[in-house]
Amino acid sequence: MKIHLLFALALTLSANAADWPTFRGADRNDISSETGLLKKWSDAGPTQVWRNEDVGLGYSGVAVVGSTLYTMGSRDAVEYVIAVDTATGKEKWSAEVGALLTNGWGNGPRATPSVDGDKVYALSGKGVLVCLTIADGKEVWRASMTELGGKIPGWGYCESPLVDGNLVITTPGGPQGTLTAFDKTTGKVTWQSAEWTDNAQYASAIAVTHNGTRQIIQLTMETIAGVNAADGKLLWKSAFPGKTAVIPTPIFKDGQVFVAAGYGVGCKSIKIGAANAVEELYASTDMINHHGGVILIGDYLYGYNDKAGWTCMELKTGAVQWTEKKALGKGSIHAADGMLYLLEEKTGTAVLIEADPKAWKEKGRFTLSPQTTQRNPKGMVWTHPVVSGGRLYLRDQELLFSFDVSGK
Repeated sequence: MKIHLLFALALTLSANAADWPTFRGADRNDISSETGLLKKWSDAGPTQVWRNEDVGLGYSGVAVVGSTLYTMGSRDAVEYVIAVDTATGKEKWSAEVGALLTNGWGNGPRATPSVDGDKVYALSGKGVLVCLTIADGKEVWRASMTELGGKIPGWGYCESPLVDGNLVITTPGGPQGTLTAFDKTTGKVTWQSAEWTDNAQYASAIAVTHNGTRQIIQLTMETIAGVNAADGKLLWKSAFPGKTAVIPTPIFKDGQVFVAAGYGVGCKSIKIGAANAVEELYASTDMINHHGGVILIGDYLYGYNDKAGWTCMELKTGAVQWTEKKALGKGSIHAADGMLYLLEEKTGTAVLIEADPKAWKEKGRFTLSPQTTQRNPKGMVWTHPVVSGGRLYLRDQELLFSFDVSGK
């Protein structure tokens, strides 16, 4: 009987412990598949499990696979990939990626590592892509975005590498091609999108299958476009003129693509029809999303709009369902088990709300403490929240926190 009970428990734990292998998760939709999480927090917030105080400086997010968390951080003048034990918060290994990116809003890496099988792929602020073994961080291969014609963007390379099948896809930008695909085993270039040559911005690409073709969708300062994942050939594109910086990840559902940007630009949605013909559905300033991200749950989008605050809008029509500006300031967003995890950039306040298209329904809040004393005065708490394995992970520069939100 005990063996059967232990086996059943193991299955339950396995089913509930969802890995988070890259930025915004395996599907790049920023929705965790976990269930059984807390639906309400106590006045003090969820219980802190551990705190690591030395994951380096930078704004990189976290990837979690099995019992290991992967992130990036700078120590002295070097950027590293850092592996942390999810049970204890102790470092397992670190591996050098490249020289430090310096920037007026804070030095260090911005990208989240991407884990695939027994390898992890990471991109430095200066555009060095490395492939490492997950066991010990041993380097397998490396490549340079600038050697592929790319120019380091003003805030550095920020995208998280996209692993799709046998390819690792990044956005060097420039005259040789906006996107590049590498053989994930050897690091050799498989293709570069010569028909599309926009410079790199800060968004991370997504992979979808549409009209019978696997395609890579990416956003730049000029364009939202899709290329064939097999050869990098341009399938379609639509103008999207950004200002200063274009950051949020594109969203795709049933042939509809939604993109957003800050600096007053707003959002746009298009429909990719037969023969990849592009139809604009709407464009507005109802989702001026700077860098905190937008999430689609069901038929509704959630994110922070610089004009009106936290906003819920319908994907198909762009119609606003509700806005909330007083309860919480600008920040980033993550979703799990029907709930939204929000993190305010100025104060480090985390808030739990229901993913409800009818109204803002708050279910708890707490403020991250302690907070870094090493953050650049222009910088804020910009690393996005992640829920994996029943834990909520929050980061403020060198400080990495694990909180128990498992509901057990």
